[in-house]
Amino acid sequence: MPTIDVYEPPQSCATGACAPDAVDAAARFDDYLPQLTASGIVVNRYNLGLDPEAFATNALVRRTLKEEGMSCLPLIVADGMVVSKGRFPSRDELLAHVEASQTPRR
Repeated sequence: MPTIDVYEPPQSCATGACAPDAVDAAARFDDYLPQLTASGIVVNRYNLGLDPEAFATNALVRRTLKEEGMSCLPLIVADGMVVSKGRFPSRDELLAHVEASQTPRR
């Protein structure tokens, strides 16, 4: 089953950053998450202020934060691969990454 992990900044306003354009992107992201879960995709959301252990226990997230700092949040990981940093991807972008992660590799 495909999995999307969303690692969000601690100052999230509802979800996402507090700048107006970021809030709009976060709202659009929130709007299509139920569609993704209804199609069988597991979505896990972690807020750095509320779920710091989720950030600390994931080596990929820890490394990305160490190398790039907080600007990489929100960090979107689909099936263990980073698919978006510092912004919320569109529904189509996210689905494309999920589909690609499900394709067998040679």
